[in-house]
Amino acid sequence: MKILKQPIINNINKDRWLAVGLLAGVVLVVGSLVLIPLVGQSLDLHDKKEGLLFKLEQYQRILAKKDAVIASMESLKVQHDEQGYFNSQQTDALASAEMQDFIKKSIVDAGGQLSSTQAIPVSLKGGFSRITVRVRMTGNSEVLRAVLYKIETSTPLIVVDQIDIRPMRGRRSMTSHKIEPSNDLNVNFQAVSFMRKKPE
Repeated sequence: MKILKQPIINNINKDRWLAVGLLAGVVLVVGSLVLIPLVGQSLDLHDKKEGLLFKLEQYQRILAKKDAVIASMESLKVQHDEQGYFNSQQTDALASAEMQDFIKKSIVDAGGQLSSTQAIPVSLKGGFSRITVRVRMTGNSEVLRAVLYKIETSTPLIVVDQIDIRPMRGRRSMTSHKIEPSNDLNVNFQAVSFMRKKPE
């Protein structure tokens, strides 16, 4: 009787261990099918969260500097205004007239002769009005050098653009009937000044 009981108990223990093993296998399979994607998704969400937190910190640092940047911009604007690089006249026409008077005076003071000045229609670019005057003058190379120096070192800032320099034809001598060389030059150029566009 005792001999028969032992194999039955062994079989029952084997069946239990087999059932436990099967249960553990099912749990592992189900766990791997459910838990692994959940863990992967959780890690992805964690990475996204860390990335968003990093960006948020960057934006907060940028926003913290906003007032300093605005103050620096205001300071630069004040410095530019104090340096007088831009024409401060109230209208484009007044700015053009002021520039023409300045150029005429510069040419006459240098000993040259102003042939003509012509205002070119104002163009707008990047919040600035571009005031342009076309100039024709005559004079020798020293006169031209003095005029260009005076214009390009002026305040408000004037830029010389599209310059064309040609020698003047000499005059015929009444006695020798030969053409005498001339040191004078015909000079055409554009002078450009800028002013801030007035708010409408």
